[in-house]
Amino acid sequence: MLLVTFIDRIGSGLWASVSVLYFTYVSGLSLAQVGTLAAVSGAVGIAGAPLGGRIADRFPLTRILIPLQLLRALASFALLTTDHYLPLLAISAVGSLGDRAASVLTKLYAARIAGPDRVRYQAVNRTASNAGWALGGLAAAAAVTLGTTTAYRWLLTGDALSFVAVALLTLTCAEPPSGHRVAIDAGSTPPGTRPATPWRDRTYLAYVATETVLFLDDTVFQVGLPLWIAHSEGVPHGLAPLLLVLNNVMVVALQVPLARHGTTTEAARRLLGPLSAAFAAGGITMALSATGGTLQAICMLTASAALFTLAEILHAVVSWELSLALAPDTAQGAYLGVHGLAQSGQRTIGPLVVTAAIATGPLGWAAFGTTIAVTCAIQHRLVRDRLQRPPLSVPPVTVSEH
Repeated sequence: MLLVTFIDRIGSGLWASVSVLYFTYVSGLSLAQVGTLAAVSGAVGIAGAPLGGRIADRFPLTRILIPLQLLRALASFALLTTDHYLPLLAISAVGSLGDRAASVLTKLYAARIAGPDRVRYQAVNRTASNAGWALGGLAAAAAVTLGTTTAYRWLLTGDALSFVAVALLTLTCAEPPSGHRVAIDAGSTPPGTRPATPWRDRTYLAYVATETVLFLDDTVFQVGLPLWIAHSEGVPHGLAPLLLVLNNVMVVALQVPLARHGTTTEAARRLLGPLSAAFAAGGITMALSATGGTLQAICMLTASAALFTLAEILHAVVSWELSLALAPDTAQGAYLGVHGLAQSGQRTIGPLVVTAAIATGPLGWAAFGTTIAVTCAIQHRLVRDRLQRPPLSVPPVTVSEH
């Protein structure tokens, strides 16, 4: 599955960095049409996470992942067949739905196949993901320098072929044990018992809401830093891609070593403390970048990028463990599907929040970091209260059982 992730992300790196350029220069869409296409496909993709998770509790994972990868491949190939807006809109929405569902199922596969070592496995998996993304992005950057329609079409073709390769590789992957079946075999859930539903679990829904805020570090690198640099006097615009490279290098270098600090549920919960500090410091250094000359701005922006990357790495460790620890064994897929809404949600609200921070100025960035830091504290309390209760998958003990 690590090879699957690596190849998948190479394809995504080929396409994600040039999709806007493709729709603009090859398909001939207007700026408004490109923006609407991205917004609609993103909104449709939100449904992919809970839908994929729900299905995963009922069918073998590999049997679901293979058709999902083929669906993504077909969507990518289909984009090559038309330049008309409405078909492109529909095709992009279908592809987005498959992307989000496949993302959740890949995480669930890792959790089931790795068992107690799921945090370390996910760390290695994320390292492979970032390496693949970087490789695809470099290839895309080289192809874009040609500036031809053929080059763009080959990048999209490469993305589609990566999904075909991933589907074929998934055929060779062993099917992990179902969480529902493991729970029944362990005697914690009688056969025929209806699995718990995350939609009625208020604590888990509140946890997902806090996760939406903690995932905002992604928008910092996609939107916040580039825009802030573009509107900062004296700061070279070339700093923005360099900070993205710094982010990628730090994740590849530190994700696995830092994962060992969150291998248990309690250890993961304790990491929320340093995570809170990293977010607060990241916001403060962003604010300080606007208070001095060019050299200070570059130093503070670099420090901020490093701090937000550290927060990204720590949050990944915490999120991997807690999203599963808070879910009953009988409905891990459904719960992870709902957890996937946090990332989808931040993609919607993130640009609005970050641009508001930029418009407010240095105080906006300080407030941004502080707000996420406070959210970490709220999650720490929320998780502590939940973990002190009996798991949802364990039936209550009666007097006759003593």
